[in-house]
Formats: sequence, structure tokens, C-alpha cells
Amino acid sequence: MEEELEQRRTRGVLKIVLFGPESTGKTTLARQLASHYNTSWVPEYMRDYLQKKWDEQQMTCEPHDLVPIAKGQMLLENEAAAKANDLLFCDTNLLELVVYSRAYYEETVDPDLLKHALKAQYDLYFLTYIDVPWVQDDLRDRPKDREQMFARFKKALDENNLPYHILQGNLQERLEKAIKIIDQLKTRQIEL
Repeated sequence: MEEELEQRRTRGVLKIVLFGPESTGKTTLARQLASHYNTSWVPEYMRDYLQKKWDEQQMTCEPHDLVPIAKGQMLLENEAAAKANDLLFCDTNLLELVVYSRAYYEETVDPDLLKHALKAQYDLYFLTYIDVPWVQDDLRDRPKDREQMFARFKKALDENNLPYHILQGNLQERLEKAIKIIDQLKTRQIEL
């Protein structure tokens, strides 16, 4: 299991995570940024995993689902990182699973999941704010808890001293702000 949760190191690839509560535009932004920079992006494995579970059993996420989800997420990330051109956009990462585990399962987190979530390294996080409209689907279930969930995501970044920018506004404003920040990051990287 250890190896399946391990983030592979990649040289010369800046890894950027779209991070935040459900229905805040992470997937849309990850796709747009990957397209803009002509590179790879990593979809959220949890959505496909849980949608399949819902379709087959009408069941939602349970604590024992989180480690298989984490393994699937790291597999997708490691595969995409090997193909990326200078930048890799991750629709989510293992730290997001940690936040959800604490929120849904009485502050508990699988120790291996926590260890690998904190060990993985990313160059930047974009924390997506809750000011875009909520979109209902089979899996989203906390439209009234958006502020509380946003606070949990922000706390995870602050507690672990991770580099982030909050993206607010409509999807176009978020995209423009993200591009500006990424271009500055790439310039600093070149200067080093």
C-alpha cells in the first residue's frame, strides 16, 4: 500500500492543485488551465469512484473507501506527471481527502492517508472560494455548509504552511487571476 500512495518525484514540472469544497469550479478551472498551457491535468478520481458506487448500490462514501480513492488519485497524478509539459494541474490531491475525512467521519483520518497527504509536494494551491453557484448532483450533499467547508480547506493549508492563493469571482475572473499567478511563478522558477 505504501508505494501506491507515494507521489513520484518529477523534475522540471510545477505541480498546481485546485483545492476547495465541492461545487466551486475546480474541475472546470483545471481543464481550462491545462488547455491554456498545453499540458496535462489530473481529474478527480473520487468522483468516478463514488458515482459508480452510487449507480450500482445507491450508497455514498464510507471511511473504507478513502484509501482506495487515494490510491486511484495518486495513480492518475503519477501517470499525468510523466506526460506533463512544465506544469501539471491537479483537480484535487490527497490533502483534500484528509479534509473530507475529518469533516464527515468525526475528525478521523487513516494514518497512511494522512502521512502521504502531508508528504506529497506541490508548488502552489488555488483555494477555490464558494462564490460560484452550487450545482446539485448525485454526490454533492452540503449546500448549506459551504462556509464551514471552505474554512476547513483553508485551515488545512494554513496549518501545513502550504503556498496558496484564493480564487474568487466568476469562472473567467478566476481563470485570468490564476494565469497571472502561474506566469509569475514560472518567471521566478526560471530566474532560480
